[in-house]
Amino acid sequence: MDKITQDLCAEFKMKPEHAENIVKLLDDGNTIPFIARYRKEMTGATDDQTLRKFADKLEAARALDERRADVARLIEEQGKLTGEIEKAIAGAKSLTELEDIYRPFRPKRRTRATIAREKGLEPLANIILLQSAKTDVLKEAARYIDEEKGVANAEEALSGARDIIAEIISDDAENRKAVRAKTYAEAFVSTKMKKENKTYEMYYDFSEPVNKIANHRILAMNRGEKEGVLTVKLNCDESVMCELLNGRIVSENGGESAKIVREAAEDSYSRLIAPSVETEIRNLLTERAEEKAIDLFAVNLKNLLMQPPVKNRVVLGVDPGYRTGCKLAVVDGTGKVLETSVGYFTLPHHDKEKAKKQMTDMIERNNVDVISIGNGTATGESEEFVSDVISQFGGRVKYMVVSEAGASVYSASKLAAEEFPQFDVSLRSAVSIARRLQDPLAELVKIEPKAIGVGQYQHDCNQKKLESALDGVVEECVNRVGVDLNTASGALLEHIAGVSGAVAKNIVKYREENGAFKRRRELLKVSKLGEKTFLQCAGFMRISDGEEVLDNTNVHPESYGAAKEILAKCGYTKEDVKKGKLIGFREKVKTVNLDDVKEKYNIGQMSIDDIVTTLLKPGRDERDELPKPLLRTGAMSIENLKEGMIVEGCVRNVIDFGAFIDIGVHQDALCHISKICDRYIKHPTEALSVGDVVKVKIIGVDVEKKRISVSMRDV
Repeated sequence: MDKITQDLCAEFKMKPEHAENIVKLLDDGNTIPFIARYRKEMTGATDDQTLRKFADKLEAARALDERRADVARLIEEQGKLTGEIEKAIAGAKSLTELEDIYRPFRPKRRTRATIAREKGLEPLANIILLQSAKTDVLKEAARYIDEEKGVANAEEALSGARDIIAEIISDDAENRKAVRAKTYAEAFVSTKMKKENKTYEMYYDFSEPVNKIANHRILAMNRGEKEGVLTVKLNCDESVMCELLNGRIVSENGGESAKIVREAAEDSYSRLIAPSVETEIRNLLTERAEEKAIDLFAVNLKNLLMQPPVKNRVVLGVDPGYRTGCKLAVVDGTGKVLETSVGYFTLPHHDKEKAKKQMTDMIERNNVDVISIGNGTATGESEEFVSDVISQFGGRVKYMVVSEAGASVYSASKLAAEEFPQFDVSLRSAVSIARRLQDPLAELVKIEPKAIGVGQYQHDCNQKKLESALDGVVEECVNRVGVDLNTASGALLEHIAGVSGAVAKNIVKYREENGAFKRRRELLKVSKLGEKTFLQCAGFMRISDGEEVLDNTNVHPESYGAAKEILAKCGYTKEDVKKGKLIGFREKVKTVNLDDVKEKYNIGQMSIDDIVTTLLKPGRDERDELPKPLLRTGAMSIENLKEGMIVEGCVRNVIDFGAFIDIGVHQDALCHISKICDRYIKHPTEALSVGDVVKVKIIGVDVEKKRISVSMRDV
């Protein structure tokens, strides 16, 4: 086992064989969803999230190793690679440590020290660094006076020597490490107002210890600095830092030489080390804050995508608007568009009675079950109007306000134009809003994840890392749920393990030209979909009414033989699977010896358990087992709210300091972290997830500022 795998094994607390297997599986081009579901014995049942973190760490460690080799080569080319330096390079645990080691050997632009060296003052600097009390520094410096080289007197010689010593001190990796550690432990991040902007009012004169500052504050400060509103800097006691350096390098009995070294150390700190360390620490804080923000966005996105679908319901989608009216679209239980229109009912001069008849007719004509309202402009007025319209249906028709984040992005996209060439942009949004209620996952995958709006400071994060993390979440969710091979859109299919955008289009094209897939194996007839891709993707694609019953389960085609033998040994057939007649199957499996099946198909008990579970529930969608979304029959406004009221709401977004909850008044309420539960929690995600339906108590209402505070405690 190589060192990288050893380190990962220790970090993730894995058995050595599992870590080695994961590395090999990844190197062989296997996808994370495939490894997580179908190679459990090899990985110790490591889940998707851990596998992604493992893969990221593996990539980072290999990149560090490549840089390690580069640094060693570059120093060796200078003929300066000693055994001690080689050992230090091998032991560097981070890129920062590695670059500190390389710093003295890095080609430099002309600095004060290089100019001094050009004047021949390096020997003088070396003599002073010995810090001998016997050295007469002025006498020694006088020997380096050379007007041709620009050294007019002994003081100029000493000044140049000080510059060289300052750079030597700065280039020492251990000196930088010590200063960096003490700065992180004792410095403060401070901000001052540069120009007025109420958004950043709390940061006009703000200071907090570096080692305690909250991640979301770092991102807020960075944004304020970028917008020219704030100045941000690290403040620390310079005298303490200089004493730290002096204690490391200045000799107590060094006489005049020691005095010069002390002066050089102070210059080194203020001019060379402090600005560099400040940049490094701010970068470290930003990277940490971005990582946490990305993790939070990923958690929220996952919970949003995994919201239970409202299946087999006819839905009327409402994209609210004022001047241009509200766009309306009715879709059937499969998402097919039945009717579209535009209603005018949000402004005082609109003919409400006419609009009411229009919507009532649409509901009756299409037998609408649920109305899905986008939560953008004019939502409050739309919600009140819809509530009034459906009151005449005696509770049969309900409504729900859904997030319309990204709907406009989707409706103007090439994908939407291909899907609905007959509709204009605004009507496409109404269709998307309707479909989001029917199947959030299938609809939201059409939108760039960061446009979905369940994050915090996402636009301030490293966009490449953000996109990678969110793409991973989408891939995990789509593969956990699986897709119907005969109905899934190209946008959904391209998130299936191993399937590229081109292959997804080819699958749809094959389906259009040849009709519905009858078997999973038929995928191999699709252009550019070979055995390797089939291995990765087949288990995540289901066929509900095909020729092979097992094609409607999570059993991978490579394990069909094992599944059939398990059924036969227990006295069942594939027809029993299809008809749901596997009564007592799980108990029967425990009484049967399956050692020959395990050996023949090279599978273990975890795979056997998975096969049994999926045979019991063919076509299972795990989202169906989650609490159903909150559907309403009546609307309230913020003016109706009173302190002490108990209301039900749906969590829209979870952030570092609390959660925003839709309580049915158009304006989301804030539940601060301190009001989420009675026990102490470090982060709101310990208690809440996007999509949770919760009861809250109103504890504050500001109608003018449209701010609502709620508590989940004592409810």
